[in-house]
Amino acid sequence: MSEFENMLHSEFMEPQFHIMFIAIVFMFGACIGSFLNVVIFRLPKQESLIKRSSHCMTCGAKIRPCDLVPIFSWIFLRGKCHSCGEKISGRYPLVESLNAFLYLLTFYVLDINAESIITCILMSLLVVVAFMDWDTLEIDERILALILLLAVPMAVFVDTGSVWDRVSDRLFGALIISVPFFIIGEISRIFIRKRTGEDYRAIELGDTLLMIAAGAFLGMRAVIVSAFVGILCAAVGGLINKMITKESKFAFGPFLSIGIAFSALWGDEVANWYVGLLTQSVAQ
Repeated sequence: MSEFENMLHSEFMEPQFHIMFIAIVFMFGACIGSFLNVVIFRLPKQESLIKRSSHCMTCGAKIRPCDLVPIFSWIFLRGKCHSCGEKISGRYPLVESLNAFLYLLTFYVLDINAESIITCILMSLLVVVAFMDWDTLEIDERILALILLLAVPMAVFVDTGSVWDRVSDRLFGALIISVPFFIIGEISRIFIRKRTGEDYRAIELGDTLLMIAAGAFLGMRAVIVSAFVGILCAAVGGLINKMITKESKFAFGPFLSIGIAFSALWGDEVANWYVGLLTQSVAQ
């Protein structure tokens, strides 16, 4: 057992430690979130993530170092560029705050261990997937490859059991949702093309690839929970989108990302609870 096991939930842990821990993790998460804003904006445009310094999208003025403090700089500047006074999108502090909150939530659910650190990386990648897909209706395959690669340290440092158990669980996890998604996408593509003349799927290929990566990371049981949560969120989000925009087509990736994030924290527990409920019902 790790010396950090149950550290954050220990009754002997001083309140001062929790305050310090929250402050450090929140600011670190917000700083990473600031970089995620760059990734979300530049990656679809195939721009370098490191070569060009941050600048105003309107006047091109270089952002001063004092204005690069995540969240707080946006508040102090009242959401406006210091040079031209043009409004700065509230998306920037939103992404920074969201990433910081997800880091804190991850540590307080999973405690301080290898799993929580790897899951924090996943959370950041899901933030990129969600906002990028929302903006462009596309999911960058490089981000999906990173999520897929995270399955390796999860299997090595977190999973228990034999090598075959670890590999098979993540292999079946990669296929159990993605294969049905792919089939639904291909069948729907035929019907949509016949009906509208447009060439797109009800479930796009990027969403299928996302579930391959997520399944490899989460394992078989948790990825099923993630799909259920994601589809449920998408159903609600789709209805709201239809009411507001009158459009049926919307990004599925953000809702799948919510489901994946949920399952990374509670997926196994929910799956085990449901299986236990079924077992109890059959026994009666």
